[in-house]
Amino acid sequence: MSDIPLALFNEWLAEAEQSEPNDPTAMTLATVDAGGMPSARMVLLKGADERGFVFYTNTESPKGLQIDASPRAALVFHWKSLRKQVRVAGTSERVSDEEADAYFATRARGSQIGAWASDQSRPLGGKFELEKRVARYAAKFGVGSVPRPPHWTGYRIKPLEIEFWQDKPFRLHERILYVADGQGGWQTSRLFP
Repeated sequence: MSDIPLALFNEWLAEAEQSEPNDPTAMTLATVDAGGMPSARMVLLKGADERGFVFYTNTESPKGLQIDASPRAALVFHWKSLRKQVRVAGTSERVSDEEADAYFATRARGSQIGAWASDQSRPLGGKFELEKRVARYAAKFGVGSVPRPPHWTGYRIKPLEIEFWQDKPFRLHERILYVADGQGGWQTSRLFP
């Protein structure tokens, strides 16, 4: 990803971090299942650089299974207070084990234990089942460090297209589309609103 779309994205994200009341890094992640049915949910951006946009999850969750089966994915950032939106479409890949380990080590201990305890998106047997599992893993790890579970990692969405949308009066919105040129650069065009 060249500096042009990344610089603009980082500028908009910095604005959002100043104005959005909750989760300026929240993004919609869209994937598809084996039958082609789209699925979307909110996740949190944990990194954006020239390689792409990173989030972390349980690999055995529907999103993890879908990404592993079909690496195409899309993201949408919507910052209502700024009246701006960024859409990203591209391919996904898992981050390296070293990168996942490093990020996992920065998480709060409760979140680390929760990653072990939760069978994300699978049926929960009863109201207290998750709490019992949390207590079991908290006892297992005691006061020592909590290692990253083998079923938990990050995914990087490598953009092929990035569209920046900004609200303007009378629906004369500004839309700028960056399309990867396959040579490490971008072709830029403006779109009708």
